[in-house]
Parts: sequence; C-alpha cells; structure tokens
Amino acid sequence: MTVSIALFTQDLRLHDNPVLHAARTAADQVVPLFVLDPAVEAAGFAAPNRQAFLADCLEDLDASLRRIGSRLTVRRGEPAEQTARLAAETGAGSVHVAAGVSAFAHRREARLRAVFGERLHVHDASLTVVPAGRITPAGRDHYAVFTPYHRAWQQAPRRTVLAAPRTLATPDGVGSDTFAAEGPSSPGVPRGGETVARRRWRAWDPDGYADAHDDLAADATSRLSPYLHFGCLSPTELAAHALRHDGAGAEAFVRQLAWRDFHHQVLAARPDAARYDYRTKDDHWHHDEEEAEAWRRGRTGYPIIDAGMRQLAHEGWMHNRARLLTASFLAKTLYLDWRIGAAHFLALLVDGDVANNQLNWQWVAGTGTDTRPNRVLNPLRQADRYDPAGDYVRRWVPELAHLPGPAVHRPWLLDGDYPPPIVAPEELTARFRRGRP
Repeated sequence: MTVSIALFTQDLRLHDNPVLHAARTAADQVVPLFVLDPAVEAAGFAAPNRQAFLADCLEDLDASLRRIGSRLTVRRGEPAEQTARLAAETGAGSVHVAAGVSAFAHRREARLRAVFGERLHVHDASLTVVPAGRITPAGRDHYAVFTPYHRAWQQAPRRTVLAAPRTLATPDGVGSDTFAAEGPSSPGVPRGGETVARRRWRAWDPDGYADAHDDLAADATSRLSPYLHFGCLSPTELAAHALRHDGAGAEAFVRQLAWRDFHHQVLAARPDAARYDYRTKDDHWHHDEEEAEAWRRGRTGYPIIDAGMRQLAHEGWMHNRARLLTASFLAKTLYLDWRIGAAHFLALLVDGDVANNQLNWQWVAGTGTDTRPNRVLNPLRQADRYDPAGDYVRRWVPELAHLPGPAVHRPWLLDGDYPPPIVAPEELTARFRRGRP
C-alpha cells in the first residue's frame, strides 16, 4: 500500500487542485496535511481577520474531505519537520506541494527539498493561472510592465481544469492537532471555505462588472479575493469559466486575474520588493504619526477616504477603487512611506496577499511598476466620479448621513462637527510635489 502526502498551503480546496490530484495519482492512499507554521505568527502575518477566515477554511476542507472518505491532518511546527514526521508515521513515499512566489514560500520549499530530495514534487500551476516565470520578455526574468505581460498572458497555454475527487483513501490512525482562531476579528469578516466560495461565485453575475466595478456604492465587484488568497477557488477555473461568457464584464474580470498573476511573477523574480522599493526613487518621505493615525482611523476629514478606511476596519476588505484612493492619499497627499499603509492593510485584510498588497502599494506610491509614477488621485474628483450621489460615504460614515447627495464629500462647507481636512483642499498635491527629490 503506497502513501503520498498532499501538503496544503494556499490551495484549500478540492476542486481543480493539482497538488491533491497528483498525490492521489501517485499512491493508493493520500494524507491531506496542513501545517500551522509559528514563523507566520512570528513575522506578524497571522492577523486576526485572516486567522478567523483560515479557521473556517480548514473546517470546511476537513468536512469536504470526510464526505469522500478522507480527513484533514493539521500539525503545528516547522513545515519540513512536521511533514517528515508524518511521512515516517505513514510510510509516505512522496510529498506534493504548490509552488509559491514569496521569500517565505521559497524558504519552505528549500527546507522540504533538503529533507525529501526527489520525493518532493512542486506543482507550479496551482496558485496562479500562468505560473510565475513561465512567460518572460526577451533577455529578462520577468515583465515589469503590465500591458505587454497581459498580451503574452492571454496567449500562454493553460492546464486543464481538474475535477474534485469523488473518493480519497487515507491511512487510519493519523493524529491531528486542532486549530481555533485567537483574538478578536473585525465584525464583518466573511465566512471562509470552499463551500461558501463556490456558492458566492455561482451567485455573482460578471455581465455588469465592466461598467460597475468602479462604482463604490454599487458594490458590484465579485468579492472573491479572500477566497483566491486562501485558494478556496482556483484562478484557473475562474478564468476558464469567465472566458465562456461573452461580454466586456467577463473580459474585465479575467484582466484582474491577469493583474494578480502579474504581481506574482514580479515578486517571484524580486522577492525583496515585499519590503524595498522595486524602483528606487530616493523619496524623502514625510514623517507624521498623527497624520498616519488619522488615516488609519478614518478621520482625515475627507469622507471618501474615511469611508474606505472604516470599511476596511469593519469587514477586513475594501472596494478596489477605495484601496487606490486611500493608498494614494497616504503616499501622495500625506506623502507618508508606502510601507506604513501596506502594513496596516496587511494587519486587517482577509485577502492580505504579499504579492498583490505590496506591489499594488508600490504601484500607487510610484516606486513600483506604474509607468506614470507621479500620478496623484485627487480624493474630491474621485469621489465626485465614483460616488456621485454620496451613498458609499453615507454607508460608512454615518455621522454625515444627514448631508444630501454629493454635499457629503465636502462636509467642511455645511457641517462644523466633522474633523477638518488634515490637508487643505487647495493643497492636495502640493506636499507630494515639494517632497520629490
């Protein structure tokens, strides 16, 4: 009786899971394993919102595995050590894991390789549609600009979508640790797991996405990003399904999946971009902790910014347009170091992904891959364009709910109780211009 180990990481699903499929093909029995690595907590990445979501994901994955005759084994400790112990317990001859792109994932793979050698099988088409490094421009190891990457991405071959296994045999007597999230999470954090993810996906209609995805009040985005981050949904399956739809909405949604892959291939080639400027601009960042804290708390005096920050605090999620606005306000209007904002987002976002979070922040800050690094988003103009009736602001800033229509975006003209703008409206871009070297 042969045994293999399927080591789950950011692929917490049964549907279209190359790791699980390969482990099942390689042996008579499979041990599905998830390792709770204390290094994640030590690095500050085990944020309460993601821990709560992860607990749901693991519970749901275990329930799904039990329905097909298996179960999830959870262990605590260093992943290579815990996987080696489990292999010794079960006589497993092979280990299967998804390839990651972060420095953390590279170190984990290196340790697993040192222990298992050729018995380790790393699957590079599990977490993205096109694996990082699969397509590259001539003479370079990655694309630094999205548009040419997107053209190549559209033409790149895709693997076949894999069905979920109907049965899965697992050795008896394998012990498992328990996991429960600790610490308070945001009150509006969504429930995690593949079951909820697929239900949400089926209920979402992409047809109107192209026209409404920037409409803050409409809330017409898919809200699938947390499920993609934890691998409850396969980006390959989402892309294949969306491309069967005709229309601008499906095309716009698939383009977002391409952006996700783009950031992953950048981070795979430049792991230090998680902490350091991708393109050094020698910025002389302004330093003001009071301004940073006003931004974190949603008390900047600009309701469109405050609404986004309060949505983040309540839901552990923020509308994509609001992410751009709040990030631009911190990095370009307040001219505070982008790493301050990136750290706050990672502390709260359920979909807090190193590649997407850090590189999107760098894109906004002008240190990343944006071909227009001096771009500044004016919060008032953006509010008028993307929340013209003020409904998004009234939803998240209830103390301004009495202000009618677009007047809610400029409370200093009508309401003396709301905090005044921490930067005068006529000075919205001046500090950024002064701070540039």
